[in-house]
Amino acid sequence: MKFTILSQSKSTSLRTGIIKTPHGEIQTPVFMPVGTVGAVKTVAPWELRELGAEIILGNSYHLYLRPGEKIISEFGGLAEFNRWEGPILTDSGGFQIFSLSGKKSQNGNSLVKITDDGVEFRSHLDGSKLFFTPEKVVDIQLAIGADIIMPLDVCPSSKASRSEIEKAVGLSINWLKRSKNHLESRIMNHESGIKTHNSELIIQNSPALFGIVQGGIYPDLRQFCAEEMIKLNLDGYSIGGLAVGESQAEMLEIVKLLDGILPKDKPRYLMGVGTLDDIYQATKLGVDMFDCVLPTRMARHGIAYILLLTQSSKLRTLNFKEINMLKSVHRADKNPIDKNCQCPACSGGFSRAYLHHLAKEKEILGIRLLTLHNLFTYLKLIKEIRLKVAA
Repeated sequence: MKFTILSQSKSTSLRTGIIKTPHGEIQTPVFMPVGTVGAVKTVAPWELRELGAEIILGNSYHLYLRPGEKIISEFGGLAEFNRWEGPILTDSGGFQIFSLSGKKSQNGNSLVKITDDGVEFRSHLDGSKLFFTPEKVVDIQLAIGADIIMPLDVCPSSKASRSEIEKAVGLSINWLKRSKNHLESRIMNHESGIKTHNSELIIQNSPALFGIVQGGIYPDLRQFCAEEMIKLNLDGYSIGGLAVGESQAEMLEIVKLLDGILPKDKPRYLMGVGTLDDIYQATKLGVDMFDCVLPTRMARHGIAYILLLTQSSKLRTLNFKEINMLKSVHRADKNPIDKNCQCPACSGGFSRAYLHHLAKEKEILGIRLLTLHNLFTYLKLIKEIRLKVAA
């Protein structure tokens, strides 16, 4: 993977760049639609490309459970299996695993047990016991064939104590070191034709590995974690453990802190964030990559997002609006969601009244149209942000 900065704002840390991967180039800043189980919900790969998506996200935990990484590998990797045929980033599944930690089994025990070696947990599908190590998670992602992979990390709850978050930072650093060593060993052995204990694994790519900076909202823990991960000279750096209950101000304060610490010549990825305004504000703090389920998830609940552009003599202002299509005020509205939008729903002439009807009936077409609109809006925001750097 190669990252090149193309332009830099004079007043903020906002910049544009290009990430070159085995499956193609990605312009940054970039928004990555979430395809947790290998598909962005209700949207076909060609539609994603038509909307302007350049990279999608998959989840190692879910793909490991079904259909299994070995099946994906036999098809030539996820980009071939799901016919996206473009760059893919995979999350390690750490967030999904640790989201189970607050849940209890019937006997009152936690569904997640963390050790120095890895994490033991139970499948949310059938309750079977599983154990993930940093090495196993790397192997899963190698089989999936992602272009950018994430290490197993500990993602504590927003309500966790400082001592819990401090422990999470220590484990995340140690697991990252193991992930990096294992990845380098697997690629070296593969290129040398050396058989290993897991030689049946077909390596689809030599992926880029990002670190995941943890530390909650504690500046000193964030700084320590970032500095330790920088020593490993990674391909990029992710900011994890945010958008999990803290305020936007607290989140942006941590992002601002890390803007001054993380290397300028490496891409920064703010994981799981967020609203249109979250993304807009974070790009000004030097973040290059984003993913979030909001545009697809909220479409399934009848929510449409609107990007409002105001042009004065010298200033182009971005604002945002949320519309609930389930509200009766839209029942006879002949207007599209946004008359200035060129998404398939708006440019296709679908009225708010019709979308209101579809949303009330829980009709799949309604979900699809709102999803296409929301994704188009998120991707349009990214294009507008890139233009602001060039202006």
